Amino acid sequence: MRMIKFSFPAIFLAFVSIAGNIVSAADVADVPLFKENTRILFQGDSITDGNRGRSADPNHILGHGYCFIIAAKYGSQYPERKLVFMNRGISGNTVLDLEKRWPKDTLDLNPDVLSILIGVNDSGKNVPLEQYEQVYDKLLADARTVNPNIKFVMGEPFLLPKDGHKEGHVRDQDVKKRQAIVEKLAKKYNAPVVKFQRLFDDACKHSGADYWIWDSVHPTYSGHQLMADEWVKTVAEFYK
Repeated sequence: MRMIKFSFPAIFLAFVSIAGNIVSAADVADVPLFKENTRILFQGDSITDGNRGRSADPNHILGHGYCFIIAAKYGSQYPERKLVFMNRGISGNTVLDLEKRWPKDTLDLNPDVLSILIGVNDSGKNVPLEQYEQVYDKLLADARTVNPNIKFVMGEPFLLPKDGHKEGHVRDQDVKKRQAIVEKLAKKYNAPVVKFQRLFDDACKHSGADYWIWDSVHPTYSGHQLMADEWVKTVAEFYK
């Protein structure tokens, strides 16, 4: 059998070519919703807040969570589109808190895309389910009244107990009921639901809960990356 010899330069160039094709393939991944001059606003509680800055400093303004990851990827990938990413999540917020600051922190910002993740604090602070739904519904209705073309993205509130979900556990069951409300509202307003609970439950098949969420509620950096990827996937598939 004749031996075929490859020189190191030839092998190196082939590797670079393959790597270049992989990078190019990644670069063409798109979110059709992100059109030129689109304003994307993330709203919610501490999970969205991500310890964001409260000044105009662009290095900290989006926090260090899933919002930052999404904005960093697509802001750098499509500079010609002049996308504007904004974060107004505030730690500890419930829908009642959102309602108080909705005009200033949402409506006045005139978003084209509004992503909301709220509910785990409503569960912890015992906001009645009926009130949670009614206020959440009103917030969405007000946003659509101001901008009839606004596109919503609904994040599913989630809980990831370190010792696993327990059948009949009060907090677990309450969060599930709020997830059902989010699903109901998403259908009413024709919006996608980012299934964060399923995402983290599936992730726990590969690693422990505290690898993804360190205190049952707040994701680690690995968890935030999962959230960002799932958000992009869900939005890209829904708004084709």
